Amino acid sequence: MKKNFSLTSPTHKPDRQVELVKQEINKYIARERRKAFPAGVDFWDFDCKCGPDADSAVVTHVSEIGKQVDKIAATNVNSVYIEILAKPGIRNKKS
Repeated sequence: MKKNFSLTSPTHKPDRQVELVKQEINKYIARERRKAFPAGVDFWDFDCKCGPDADSAVVTHVSEIGKQVDKIAATNVNSVYIEILAKPGIRNKKS
């Protein structure tokens, strides 16, 4: 998913709009995690970027996306860019 989310809405207050954005992101991640694994894959890993626009987006861990959206919303920008790409992950066994 590569998408610009609007942080302003004529029908919702800004705080509620931020929560709607985070909810849509979490729904997407949950949907991706439910997909069947290819052979030899243990889990779905994600490459994530978050920023006010695509050019200034920084690499972010999937668990930190909500915090990043809150930080960006606090700067009073009109939109936030989110990029989440699923990739297969293989767990390393401890020796």
